[in-house]
Amino acid sequence: MSITKHSGQRVAVLIDVQNLYHSAKNLYKARVNFGAILKLAVSQRSLIRAFAYVVRTKTGEERAFFDALIKLGIETRVRDLQEFFGGLKKADWDVGITVDAIRIAPSVDAIVLASGDGDFFQLVEFLKNQGKRVEIIAFGRSASSKMKEAADEFIDLEMSPEKYLLKR
Repeated sequence: MSITKHSGQRVAVLIDVQNLYHSAKNLYKARVNFGAILKLAVSQRSLIRAFAYVVRTKTGEERAFFDALIKLGIETRVRDLQEFFGGLKKADWDVGITVDAIRIAPSVDAIVLASGDGDFFQLVEFLKNQGKRVEIIAFGRSASSKMKEAADEFIDLEMSPEKYLLKR
């Protein structure tokens, strides 16, 4: 049973920046308009918290991007990029996003997860079992089919990519 969005709903937004960034880059060779994503996610409801999960490199070139997110009212959760022997680079936020979602769940009616990563399937199931409305925002072609089905609502950014992408 799907619950209608209404202005009294308290909502938290969790943005998997790497997931959206790589999807937009691979599908459209474009960048994501995170301001438009936040507006879509909140949908005139009461925003309690918005988090963006980002990765810091040694060069620090992403600082302006982090500042732009903060100006939008999005709190940044920053993790340093790990570089392993042989050139492998990794900065996985799955556990951090999951923990934050579970922590904030008691304070909200709905959680919007901006990610199509199928690793969050169990999180979606858990949150729904806690009585939370769970919405997924992602690019349909790169989103997990399990996530699309599990969510109370799947919002496909590809239905209006011009609204959610920035021109290079």
